[in-house]
Amino acid sequence: MSLKLDGVRIAIGAVTLVPGLDIAVAPGERVTVMGPSGCGKSTLLAFIAGTIEPVFTAAGCVAIDGVEITHLAPERRGVGILFQDDLLFPHLSVGDNLAFGLKAAVRARDARRDSVAQALAEADLAGFADRDPATLSGGQRARVALMRTLLSEPRVLLLDEPFNKLDARLRQDFRRFVFEHAEQRRLPILLVTHDAADAEAAGGRVIMLRA
Repeated sequence: MSLKLDGVRIAIGAVTLVPGLDIAVAPGERVTVMGPSGCGKSTLLAFIAGTIEPVFTAAGCVAIDGVEITHLAPERRGVGILFQDDLLFPHLSVGDNLAFGLKAAVRARDARRDSVAQALAEADLAGFADRDPATLSGGQRARVALMRTLLSEPRVLLLDEPFNKLDARLRQDFRRFVFEHAEQRRLPILLVTHDAADAEAAGGRVIMLRA
């Protein structure tokens, strides 16, 4: 799958945040969008995901593998996104959090259980299905959040500064974990960050947005 933005423009009132942006991200490629807080980085990802707030006005085309998705509902776009916060459900176990990401087509109980077990094994968390998310470390919670996103079988992965709240060591480990798992699935990645170390770790092109 590939991601393409064509002439994407985002404004709030008379203020233009994103001025006619064109980006093409190939399968397995990582592209980073950088800029200071308030320049429209997260809003750009929300536009791609279909969750942009109505206070913004947006125009342009978003396509995945040549098919325009600009006007589709968020759940029909095939876009996965990771945020600064892991957003695990506190009332669900680790396993149930992961199962929440599975597509509705995966209905058989054994198939759902096996998918969750495989995701836990990939995250080095085998046997953690019944754990309360509150008992996990920050790095463990981050890995569960990624695996839940990947279980939904996205065609594109958006990263909204998901490394920000981790300390330096965990940040480096989690970057590697995210990029390796996305590369295995040949997912195009669009990362937004204000941290040059994140962009360097991602490699590839860097696009600057100005305040």
